[in-house]
Amino acid sequence: MNENRIRLLQKGISLIGPIVYWMSRDQRLKDNWALNFAIELSQKHQQPIVIIFNLTDDFPVATLRAYSFMLEGLQEQQELANKLNIQFIIKIGKPEINIPSFVHQISASNLISDFDPLKIKRFWKREIAKKINIPFWEVDAHNIIPAFYVSQKQEYGSYTLRPKINKNLMIFLDEFPELEKQKNSLDLNEEAIQPDKILEGLNIDRTVPIVSEFIAGEIYAEQILFDFIENKLSRYNKFRNNPNYNVQSSLSPYLHFGQISAQKIVMELYKRNLNDENAKAFLEEIVVRRELSDNYCYYNQNYDNFQGFPIWSQHTLNEHRKDPREYTYNIEDFEQAKTHDKLWNSAQIEMFSTGKMHSYLRMYWAKKIFEWTVAPEIAQQIAIYLNDKYSLDGRDPNGYTGIAWSIGGVHDRAWFERPIFGKIRYMNLNGAAKKFDIVQYCNKYNKMDM
Repeated sequence: MNENRIRLLQKGISLIGPIVYWMSRDQRLKDNWALNFAIELSQKHQQPIVIIFNLTDDFPVATLRAYSFMLEGLQEQQELANKLNIQFIIKIGKPEINIPSFVHQISASNLISDFDPLKIKRFWKREIAKKINIPFWEVDAHNIIPAFYVSQKQEYGSYTLRPKINKNLMIFLDEFPELEKQKNSLDLNEEAIQPDKILEGLNIDRTVPIVSEFIAGEIYAEQILFDFIENKLSRYNKFRNNPNYNVQSSLSPYLHFGQISAQKIVMELYKRNLNDENAKAFLEEIVVRRELSDNYCYYNQNYDNFQGFPIWSQHTLNEHRKDPREYTYNIEDFEQAKTHDKLWNSAQIEMFSTGKMHSYLRMYWAKKIFEWTVAPEIAQQIAIYLNDKYSLDGRDPNGYTGIAWSIGGVHDRAWFERPIFGKIRYMNLNGAAKKFDIVQYCNKYNKMDM
């Protein structure tokens, strides 16, 4: 393993005790550098590994849809852990309380976490560090090139991050070691994860229904990956912005919950010697664009508010604050898909009904929320709320960055000035109509009930 994936968050006294891997963002055992590091420490110290997952319902827009998907994936992973002689337990409550308590309870020697750039996760880690005195490690198992290594600053855009990624990509595309049954084990009498039982006790929003389009777990994620490579990738570059063609990978929910590794996806493409325009277009998104989102959220703590926008963007948006809007809607109108625009309504219905929205329409969707809202700050918060609530890949750096791009020009440049948008890139219905058959798309989703 490349040692630059690992960093020590806090020094401490390494006791004689189990190695604890606090799984959070990367909810898988296979192809997981954080678990691989835990195994290395386990072998070095001849101590067992314990995986702990902390489930909290005190999370923005916690929904039945998201939590059901997550728990079903964790159930699969616990079963795999049992086969590998690794304890896998789940705790419910505040991680900043539960994780230190568990560390002390079992006299752990080292604590390992996976990397996450979002503020709430970083807050948890700071609070946990205050309450333990053993080494506390962080491993970026999500990005192919660790976010804290590839760049030490917020990048202006893909054009500044891409050379850094290209320089380091092959260095970090090392093969994942095979998982083997562990010799040492700690018997904690953990309960089997029963998603329905756990869900009953959680204080979550149950108005957002479970969707049938996505089956949770690493096994199904791999099936989707191989189906994409074999049946969709050859048409990807030509039709990726056309929602009427089913060429999207549909991997974003699995990437968000860490049920599949982005590195595994890339390595599967390389194993097949796929290097045409389709593979390059997909690699740009799965590597550069995705890791650019982590970079933005990691180095800009205002990733979810107006202050995170570039100075030129803040200036032009402030200049056009009082521009008249032909249409204005409140959050209830947007949530219930009650705008004058059938395309926008259909995109909202797609997200509500399926748990995902086509990537091209996400840009249109967010920009129209801005156009039909009285202030960019309100538009940004509405877009974040709806995306986090209904999309299975919500609450993610990609979502926050995509909304900041659409409304605040993040990672974009200044365009020709126009009303409301100022110099922010504009999108309209006519532009969408040039890319795909709008009527066909609307007919598919306007028939669905919300």
